[in-house]
Amino acid sequence: MLALAMTAGVSAQQKGDAQSAINNIMTRTSIRQYTDEPVSKADIETMLRAGMAAPTAVNRQPWHFVVINSKVKLAELAGDNPRGGMLKKAPLAIVVCGNMDKALPGQGRGFWVQDCSAATENILLAANAIGLGAVWTGLYPDENRAAAVAKVLKLPETYIPLCTIVIGHPAEQPAPKDKWKPENVSYNEFGGQSE
Repeated sequence: MLALAMTAGVSAQQKGDAQSAINNIMTRTSIRQYTDEPVSKADIETMLRAGMAAPTAVNRQPWHFVVINSKVKLAELAGDNPRGGMLKKAPLAIVVCGNMDKALPGQGRGFWVQDCSAATENILLAANAIGLGAVWTGLYPDENRAAAVAKVLKLPETYIPLCTIVIGHPAEQPAPKDKWKPENVSYNEFGGQSE
C-alpha cells in the first residue's frame, strides 16, 4: 500500500490517521453486488454527514440528498437508469441533487456540479470506511436520465439529480485498481517534468 511521506513533528497518531485516510481512498472500489442486510440509520447518517462535509463554492452547499430504501422506489430507479440494474437488489440508494435555488448566480451557477460531486465522493469514501460497498451511477448531464429520476422522486423543478449512489453490504470483493499514471502529470506547464 502507498506509504506516506511525513515531516518531522507529526505525531504517531496523526501518521496513523493519515495512513488510514489514504488507505481508504486507495482501497475504495465500485461495488455492484450486495447482501440482503439493510443499512442502518446510523450508517446512513454517517454517510450523509460525510457528504455535507464536502468543500463547496462560497459555502453555498447546493446539495440535497434523497435517501431511498423502498424496494419499490429502488426498482423504479433501476428501470430508468440503463447502468442501474444493481438498484433492484440493493437495500439503499442516495440520489445527490443540486438545488438551483442555492446555486451561485450567473457564470458561477455550474459550480453546483463540482460541489455535489465532492459530496458524492465523500459519501463513497465514508461507505468504504464503514465497511459498506457503493457505486456512483451518473444521471446529469443526460437530460433523459435526470428527468426520469426527477419524476420518480417527485423533485421540484429547481432540483437536478446529479447521480445515484447505490449502497449495501458488499457481496463481492473486487481488487482495487491502481490508476497511477505518471504520464497524466505535468509540472509547472503542460509536459513539464519534475526536477
